[in-house]
Amino acid sequence: MNIFGIGLPEMAVIAAIGLLVFGPKRLPELGKTLGRTLRGFQSASKGFEEEFRRAVDTVEAEVSSASPAAIAGTTPAPAPAESTLDAGAAAVSTEPADHQAGG
Repeated sequence: MNIFGIGLPEMAVIAAIGLLVFGPKRLPELGKTLGRTLRGFQSASKGFEEEFRRAVDTVEAEVSSASPAAIAGTTPAPAPAESTLDAGAAAVSTEPADHQAGG
């Protein structure tokens, strides 16, 4: 039995400390409250997981339903025009033309 990485010996120590701190009358009440809280977290976790799986299934269905012809028929993006940065860098060069050639 391993809950949250806590084994049976650790749980026994925690229960003994709880018994000493809260007393035998309040300990069962605290146990019930802890059980309800854990059950609530578990149901919320399952709900989140189901919603996530539904969203993933929906996206997968949309992707798989797209026809290959529609995907192949898409027009490619136009090639970008000459970068204005490259043209500006050539015009701003401070070195003489004979030094730019590598000589």
